Amino acid sequence: MTSAPVPTALPTPRFPDPRDAPVLRWGILAPGKIAGTFASTVLANTGQRVVAVASRSAERSAAFAATHGIERSYDSYTQLVEDPEIDVVYVANPHSEHREQALLAIAAGKHVLVEKAFTRNAGEAREVVAAARAAGVFAMEAMWTRYLPHTDVIRQLLEDGALGDVHRITSDFGVWSQPAPTHRLLNPELGGGVLLDLGIYPLAFAAFVARHAGLGERPTAIQAAGVLAATGVDAQTAIQLSYTGDAHAELFTTMLAETAQTGTIAGSRARVELGPKSFTPTSVTYVAGEQRVTWDDNRILGHAGLCFQAAALARFVTEGLTESPLLPLDETIATLETADEVRRQVGVIFPGE
Repeated sequence: MTSAPVPTALPTPRFPDPRDAPVLRWGILAPGKIAGTFASTVLANTGQRVVAVASRSAERSAAFAATHGIERSYDSYTQLVEDPEIDVVYVANPHSEHREQALLAIAAGKHVLVEKAFTRNAGEAREVVAAARAAGVFAMEAMWTRYLPHTDVIRQLLEDGALGDVHRITSDFGVWSQPAPTHRLLNPELGGGVLLDLGIYPLAFAAFVARHAGLGERPTAIQAAGVLAATGVDAQTAIQLSYTGDAHAELFTTMLAETAQTGTIAGSRARVELGPKSFTPTSVTYVAGEQRVTWDDNRILGHAGLCFQAAALARFVTEGLTESPLLPLDETIATLETADEVRRQVGVIFPGE
């Protein structure tokens, strides 16, 4: 890899203002917590229009619509995807429903943004991707971190060779929680467990670094160990991935402890340190010997950063693309293949697999 000079300032993110994206009309399937956060920030920080919401409960759908000023509410997912005034459907159900609802929207000719993890496993992801490609519609996993400004700072450092040869990637996401036994996080029927809920972020981060550092599209070896909850889903998982070029990723996710929620990329010339809560907008620090250069941006914070992925999708669709160049569908599938092997080693099998 060609090495660039040590930077005296970090690159400027190349993402335009979310308010400047072309306007699409959105429908939301399943008005849960993440859907509410998504609707709030999209309406506050972009020009996108959320025109309809659907739930199996008419009351729940109507309440969500009233809260967010949405024109139409449905008590049927089919009604929503058949609405001719909707361009793109945001699938915000639990993991277990992603395949079915994404296929429903695609069959109706709608573009889809599917919450992370894209599906429960790689097999289901392949079905959704094949359907989207056959229909010629846009499909994207809602791995919103890929569209945050600090991610583009890292992307440019990797592509410029500013870190040298990458040898170590670390990433952790742990949140101490005590969900009720009936909560979706503990329910194997709903694709529960910490890996697909939080751990998908470290897995996607490792895949992102590997792709842009030239380490290969998939790890060459996977080792995992975990702790299972009483319901049989994973409560904590530690993962080590090996890549070409003597590179390793050390990843960790848990619902049993509050971790730093940060990450590092260490190369032969320098390293990158992500700030806290690195799966939301955060800082990037480049460290080379005694030199430390930090980039930070406090304009849009926390989960309000979900607006960036909506704006990116609107631009991609308007440009005539059918998948995201920043997170190709084949990469989404490959990351789920890694997750499948991690679950196999830990001992988590979902009903019907």
